Amino acid sequence: MRRPTTVPAVRLVAAALASVLAIAACSSGTTSPGWSVAVPTPAASRAPGASSGPSSPSVIPVIIGQQEKGPSRFVFSFLDSSGNLPAASPERTAQVAFIAPGTTEPGVAVPSTFVWAIEGSRGEYVAYTEFPQAGDWKAIFVTEAPDSPQEAIGVAFQVQEELPVVDIGEKAPASKTPTASDVDGDLKQISTDLNPEPGFYELSVADAIAAGTPFILVFATPAFCQSAQCGPTLDRVKRAAAEAPDDIAFINVEPYRMTFTEGRLQPVFDSNNQLQSVASVDEWGILSEPWIFAVDGKGIVRGSFEGIATDQELADAFEAISGT
Repeated sequence: MRRPTTVPAVRLVAAALASVLAIAACSSGTTSPGWSVAVPTPAASRAPGASSGPSSPSVIPVIIGQQEKGPSRFVFSFLDSSGNLPAASPERTAQVAFIAPGTTEPGVAVPSTFVWAIEGSRGEYVAYTEFPQAGDWKAIFVTEAPDSPQEAIGVAFQVQEELPVVDIGEKAPASKTPTASDVDGDLKQISTDLNPEPGFYELSVADAIAAGTPFILVFATPAFCQSAQCGPTLDRVKRAAAEAPDDIAFINVEPYRMTFTEGRLQPVFDSNNQLQSVASVDEWGILSEPWIFAVDGKGIVRGSFEGIATDQELADAFEAISGT
């Protein structure tokens, strides 16, 4: 369970909400690990300024990752009306309100922060909220693009009682992750990053915890990423690391089982030709890749970021764990 700090809420435009309070349950599917596409019903409609009467929304909300009861880092994006092309951008505003199970009235809306998941290509929004109970929830996304009317789009999603991911506030697993010393400094044997940062492979997670060293852990595989986001996320963390306090270590771990052959890492597939997770992935309970954790010098998880982290989130995580 992620326990982020509270972000001040803002209220939705009342008229925009009124048009979607009666939304029906929506079908949903999965496109890749961590991506759930919530398909709006025709009841989703445009806010004031649009043509009168319900109409099909111009974008389709994409809820990224599974949700868990309690404080939550809620990440989402948009596809175009065809469901084929990314529609999130820095110019498109978005906020979201939630309707709890068994109720019909939405709560106070929360703002979101846009971040490029893949620079200039695919963007995501990060919002902070809290789900006090598990069950079938509804989200109402209020979004507006330049020179377009505001829209309110309702979708349904599930909140789980508990997820297997190591919780913020919990003890970090002392995973024995690969280091440069395990391969005589040949980073090609433990990383698919074409430009690996040597400092990200000096310590294992177990080493860092034993030494009382605060660290940022990144599960990311640039070459075999199922979400196509590992490389950009790892690059963002590498850039941020240059500004981080000196006492923080950085650790990158390939989340899938690999073998080094013909001069490069290659995945080891199971009998169904599927990628297999390494032991540390199972120990940390991550559900998709990439994933970033911030761990303090006492070995306690202080930050958890699925997919991508904003520059501010990384800066806040550095501050939370430095000097501990």
